[in-house]
Amino acid sequence: MSKSLAVMNVIAWSGFWVFGYLAFTGDVSRPEEMTTAALVAAFGGLLGIWTFFRLVRDAETSGYAKSRNRADRSHLEKEYNEETA
Repeated sequence: MSKSLAVMNVIAWSGFWVFGYLAFTGDVSRPEEMTTAALVAAFGGLLGIWTFFRLVRDAETSGYAKSRNRADRSHLEKEYNEETA
């Protein structure tokens, strides 16, 4: 699963950069080409971000990467319950 996500991530970011370049450097007299390139670039960027976050999640669950630092908030619930009682 991680390898297919990694391949999809590379392809998505490649599409983002290629079509983003085409959207910015396209001929102004043909706005439909620029719009199409911009939409494909946006889709590639969104897919690249999504696959990146999935890869990060998979790396954390597999133990390959260190888990995120999270605060222990259990004391807040205890304090809230004592104040409302």
